[in-house]
Amino acid sequence: MNKTIIVSNRLPVDLKFDDEKLVVKSSTGGLATGMKSVHSEGNGIWIGWSGLAQEEVSEELQVEVDEALAKEKCIQVPLTNADIDNYYHGFSNSALWPLFHYFQAYTEFEWNHWKSYVEVNEKFAKVILEHVNDGDTVWVHDYQLLLVPELLRKSNPNITIGFFLHIPYPSYELFITCPWRNELLQGMLGADLIGFHTYDYVRHFLSSVSRIKDVEISFNEISYGNRIIKVDSFPMGIDYNRYHDAALEHDKYLEDSKSDFMKSLDFHNKSNEESKLILSIDRMDYTKGIPNRIKSFEYFLNKYPEYKEKVRLVMLAVPSRENVPQYQKLKRETDELVGRINGQLSTISWTPVWYFYRSLPFHDLIDLYVSSDVAMVTPVRDGMNLVAKEYIATRTKENGVLILSEMAGAAKEMHEALIVNPNNFEQTADAIKTALEMPQEEQKERLAALQKRISRYDVERWAGEFLKALEVAKNTEPIQVAKKLTEDKISDISQSYRKASKKLFLLDYDGTLVGFKNIPSEASPNQEIFRVLDRIQSQENTEVAIISGRDRKTLEAWFGHKNYTLITDHGASMRKRGEDWEILDNLKSSWKENIRPVMETFVDNTPGALIEEKEYSLAWHYRKADAEMATVRTMELKHVLKSLLFNNALSVLEGNKVLEVKNSFINKGMAASKLIANDQYDFIFAIGDDWTDEFMFEELPEDAYTVKVGNVQTAAHYYINDNSEVLHLLEKIISIE
Repeated sequence: MNKTIIVSNRLPVDLKFDDEKLVVKSSTGGLATGMKSVHSEGNGIWIGWSGLAQEEVSEELQVEVDEALAKEKCIQVPLTNADIDNYYHGFSNSALWPLFHYFQAYTEFEWNHWKSYVEVNEKFAKVILEHVNDGDTVWVHDYQLLLVPELLRKSNPNITIGFFLHIPYPSYELFITCPWRNELLQGMLGADLIGFHTYDYVRHFLSSVSRIKDVEISFNEISYGNRIIKVDSFPMGIDYNRYHDAALEHDKYLEDSKSDFMKSLDFHNKSNEESKLILSIDRMDYTKGIPNRIKSFEYFLNKYPEYKEKVRLVMLAVPSRENVPQYQKLKRETDELVGRINGQLSTISWTPVWYFYRSLPFHDLIDLYVSSDVAMVTPVRDGMNLVAKEYIATRTKENGVLILSEMAGAAKEMHEALIVNPNNFEQTADAIKTALEMPQEEQKERLAALQKRISRYDVERWAGEFLKALEVAKNTEPIQVAKKLTEDKISDISQSYRKASKKLFLLDYDGTLVGFKNIPSEASPNQEIFRVLDRIQSQENTEVAIISGRDRKTLEAWFGHKNYTLITDHGASMRKRGEDWEILDNLKSSWKENIRPVMETFVDNTPGALIEEKEYSLAWHYRKADAEMATVRTMELKHVLKSLLFNNALSVLEGNKVLEVKNSFINKGMAASKLIANDQYDFIFAIGDDWTDEFMFEELPEDAYTVKVGNVQTAAHYYINDNSEVLHLLEKIISIE
């Protein structure tokens, strides 16, 4: 039975020795919760660091640790103190963490840190390979292990590998500042599926891959070697029921059973019915925007002084990386800000900021969530931010308002929150006022929409969706790799041509006989093209067939005076040499009236894009559009078109910088089959450059000579570098004696 292996920097258990007795406690973090069902099912295992350095544990105790972990279906990767200093505190958290969160000034690129990062990733890969079998699935998590997928792929290509990044992925301009950017991308590309929290991160990653690695990208698929790597967004959820149920239980607490913490909150709420609590919960990390949040609250109190003595900011900052200078500086700044504001604005009965620098147990967190009227979650950069979702899950009384930073990944799906720029104190102050004054009915409506969404897409759903997509990626057919067309092979093709009695050249036009033009109408054939095609056509028993996505009117204008066979609109109509035009199917074009306005909308929103209308199809060209904008727009348009064409006899064809809507039953493969069906061709040569030509390559007989222009990902047998070689190649075939 195949198993699923989960891999993360830390195992989902906390280990500690209490009077030399080992205590094992399960973690309750988001990842541990989300992967609980995956981990518990079947014979799956979890691989990671135990949290104990090798130097801390004797050989005898190490056996005890391994046995204890085995009961939890966990296997540890042994790390030394040097590993932890250089790999974890060093490269992971002094280079990757600040870089990926856009804090370039905090980024430190040290060779010894990078060397340790490589070594530790190799340690992880070694342990994984000791426990993985052919057919198993490995799911690698987060920025500490970016190299692991490729290390596994090189050692065992017969396993399925998924990778998920839990922090933001930076823009290309920032990512290239890393000296080892190529190695990091290479490592991630070992996976079959790469997941991120938001589409923005997907877009940044694909931009880096397309600019740094020499690969082809089609929407969210990367063609790499002979593999297709899929990249997609999977917004992580929370254990919704855990927080929601805990909040319901909180409402049932009897006075005697309440904690001292809760009694203090109750006293505050009862002492002044107008009093409101604004909640802030974060790790003490520079990405969380804690100083900005405090300053925004101060700005609010000064701008709207009527709220003084009526509103408190309850700020819980959980200690984090206390030995790191940047974090020590952040702690000092926070302490000073809180002290200054409280010193300047406090009265005998009111302190504006309640500040807690500590960890709180789960039930105290629930007390805070339930008791707060507003939550301020305003990081300056955050991969997702689950605090925002936890707060919403605890709103069991249909009240409460969430103020959320647009820099958090959660903002992409929690639209009903009050979205703010954390650097804009004016906007944030106004949002606080809006939140405090929001009518009950509006609070209820916003919360209902948010709760419906996050309860449906919880953390288990997140894990399930990723594994489902990984299963699909695993079953993607490997890319057939064409061979480079050599001089010897050209000579062989020429000899076959000479010996044949009936010969056919199937020639794509755009991208093959002529290079692409920004405006399709400017790609008319030149005299050199006519010279070569006429020479081929003049050969004994040789037929030239232009097989193109161009419409009939255009090809007839360009080649109507020649005795070539013409196939237009990807196979919709054909004129065999010496014969009249025939329509290859019962085609209609009335559907264009419904599809054209949709395409026109996308043209309006995408400078440089244009629509080409053909007799039986509509094409949306984006060659002149900004590359990154076009990536987003084509993805959107593709989804819109496919939803409109559901249960229709139409399909969306993805060409080279073009999306085309056409009849589902028409393609170049069917047209080529019809052309050769009644003629005994004993030599067929076909050449084309994009996905539309793949249908032709697949349908032609096995002994046909098929050539792809400029791309080795193909069903063709051979490839050449670019279209500048095409005419010369055609002349060689008919000229070699």
